[in-house]
Amino acid sequence: MTSPTSGYIGRFAPSPSGSLHFGSLVAAVGSFLDARAHEGRWLLRIEDVDTPRTVAGAAEGILATLARFGFEWDGELVWQSRRTAAYEAALDTLKAAGLAYPCACTRRELADQPLARDGSRRYPGTCRHGLPPGREGRAWRVRAEGVIRFDDAVQGEQVTDLAADAGDYVVRRADGLFAYQLAVVVDDADAGVTHVVRGADLLDSTARQIHLLGLLGKPAPAYAHLPLATNAAGEKLSKQTLARAVDEHPPQAALLAALRFLGQNPPDMLARAPLAEIWQWAQSHWSIAAVPHRHQAVASGFF
Repeated sequence: MTSPTSGYIGRFAPSPSGSLHFGSLVAAVGSFLDARAHEGRWLLRIEDVDTPRTVAGAAEGILATLARFGFEWDGELVWQSRRTAAYEAALDTLKAAGLAYPCACTRRELADQPLARDGSRRYPGTCRHGLPPGREGRAWRVRAEGVIRFDDAVQGEQVTDLAADAGDYVVRRADGLFAYQLAVVVDDADAGVTHVVRGADLLDSTARQIHLLGLLGKPAPAYAHLPLATNAAGEKLSKQTLARAVDEHPPQAALLAALRFLGQNPPDMLARAPLAEIWQWAQSHWSIAAVPHRHQAVASGFF
């Protein structure tokens, strides 16, 4: 495989809440190939900041699957669970600048609020100007203001009115854990990530992450959100929809299926080729422009 020589830095960041499934493989393949096609670096991060969702042994299983499929990452493996001090420092920066505030609201109190674009409840600003009398802060939120625009390499132009579409968002949860939005921003900035290639289920989070990067004085990477793999019912492949582990399939067959899903159209002759030869073809023929933007159902064997 091509050695990294450019300034491109990409990454793959799976959550260890179960085995790697086909949808995750698609994200891994897309991010890996885009990095290698640009002669860039591809980093690997285990996103285990949400400890209640972490499954024992899942991270080790994911690493073993990636190695079995022929992925090669650059630099040291990063674990979010070991980066609490970095997230704390970022939150302290936001607090000092008056950009974050404590929130006393419970889930029950927010249950009737309008939905944000990502399906979460849009925060109405109850604690924005101070905690209600007799209440203590449970979570920390960031003031969401302004319109965020960015051009996604797959999904096209994106425009988000933060206040209307998302509302003030959580950066530290009521249980004391740091929220995904803060952790991913700090991790990407500290690693110097220049390009984020990931699944379109995270597209609605991107505006908040760009906003947060700006508040912390960090540059935003370029984004490409890949189509989601779905089952026959149109549900995204995930642990919740009981997606099968990709390890149940021969690496060559699963890799070729992922390439076809991403619009790369590998030739039929590669079905009998060694894994290294498939990777060589994929790297030399990768085209982000060929990736479809619509979600797609996959063969029943993958869910």
